[in-house]
Amino acid sequence: MGYGGPQEDAGIVIGRAGNEGIDGVIRQDRLGLETIYVQAKRWQVTVGRPDIQRFAGALQGQRARKGVFITSSSFSSEARAYARAIPTTIILVDGAQLAELMIDHDVGVNTVKRLDIKRVDSDYFETAS
Repeated sequence: MGYGGPQEDAGIVIGRAGNEGIDGVIRQDRLGLETIYVQAKRWQVTVGRPDIQRFAGALQGQRARKGVFITSSSFSSEARAYARAIPTTIILVDGAQLAELMIDHDVGVNTVKRLDIKRVDSDYFETAS
């Protein structure tokens, strides 16, 4: 998505046991002056307020100002309200938005079929006067 320059320099995957609620780190700029912390959940159940509160606590533990919580499912209205109410910026990305981002940025998707739409090139035909 253009963060941090080349893809190999843009972020770090942490995602393992004992990660203290942080699954990855995105460098927002090439110098690494600003970082965004990521929590990712491949869930089928709705993500609730307590999950967002734990993530907010993990961000505070990192002295972070920005975070993104990504889930393959959805967020409860209480989770969304809590994320909007706190001073730390937490962006919530649900399954539908995640799918859109994946398609827009060609991540984990394959082109199955292309459709060419053609129009008549009026310059091709010379009008006789």
